[in-house]
Amino acid sequence: MTCPFCTIPASRIVAQDSLVFVVRDTYPVSPGHTLIIPRRHIASFFEITEAERASTFNLLGQEKLQLDVEFSPQGYNIGINDGASAGQTIPHLHIHLIPRYQGDQTDPRGGVRWVIPEKARYWP
Repeated sequence: MTCPFCTIPASRIVAQDSLVFVVRDTYPVSPGHTLIIPRRHIASFFEITEAERASTFNLLGQEKLQLDVEFSPQGYNIGINDGASAGQTIPHLHIHLIPRYQGDQTDPRGGVRWVIPEKARYWP
């Protein structure tokens, strides 16, 4: 099976350096949903080198600033699905940068904790 992240056309890339590139998600959960992806085909965040980690976080920060200008969100979720048990469907590391907007959910408290709904609500 061909990795869809290893074959992304250059025309989809919105930012990049020699180690990492950035694309908008093909199936966005909100306007501006973005993926930060290492060029090297690796499955897990825990496999990246220090240089890849620095590059990843640098582009994550740069893209957040770009999304602030382009979409004006009020918040962000940043997520990594690492492993099939965590919901990873493409075995190539990618970080989701998901802009959040006032009113996009009735009650956004708990954020990423909703990956296991029965454990998400921890407040009285």
